[in-house]
Order: sequence, then C-alpha cells, then structure tokens
Amino acid sequence: MTNAIHRPDWVPASGHRLHVTGVHFDAVRIEGLRGELVADWLVEVSGEDAGPIVCEASGVRWVYFLLAPGEVRGHDWPLGVQQFGGKGLHTVTYVGVPALEGNTWPLRWYSAPTPTAPYVDVEALLAAVTR
Repeated sequence: MTNAIHRPDWVPASGHRLHVTGVHFDAVRIEGLRGELVADWLVEVSGEDAGPIVCEASGVRWVYFLLAPGEVRGHDWPLGVQQFGGKGLHTVTYVGVPALEGNTWPLRWYSAPTPTAPYVDVEALLAAVTR
C-alpha cells in the first residue's frame, strides 16, 4: 500500500490531520463490518487501484471512502451510507487522514491513493454498496 510513493498534498507527512470535506475530497462513511466488506470488495475488484479508503481502529470502526470533490452529490446512496462534502450539504464535516507511514493510530489506510487512483471511483463504490 505505501509502495506507491504517491502522497497528495492533503495527506500528511506524519501522524494524521483533519480535513474539511468538499475541499480536497468528498467522503462516504459506512459503519463497521459493512464498511469493511465494501472495502474488501473494492480492493478485490480494483487491486491497488481501489483509491483512498481510511479505517478507524477503535470505536464503531467507521470506514471512509474518499471521492473526488463534488462526487458525493447527485447519487442515490442506500440507507446507512453517510455522505459528506459537496455543495448543498449544509454541515461542515471533518475527516481524519493518516500519513502513509508511521504511527497514525487510530486511523489507518485500507487502500492508499495512487497516481492512477487518487480517489475512489464513485460508480464502483455505488456498485459495492448496492450488491
């Protein structure tokens, strides 16, 4: 995962950092095991080009799928899939982004951004959450 040596400017060099959604990326958040199963399927079908997926290592273990800015709007997301970012969503939401290496607890990359997959493909994610 860190072999890609691709670090967009919104990925910190160490630790982790909060970013407002809708600026560098939009985000879709899915809780616990369901989120992990969606991430598993995306990685299985896409390989290293699944795009950036961040997991929490504690609590309910949310899984965040980072989409290109503006991608979250205009799609019908099923129940249990929370969407952050995009114009018209009236809440400001911050998502934690871990560094590619080092101690980033309680966050970790399930799949890191790569030059060919800087974001999760919205159509692939929709297919994964509705299957």
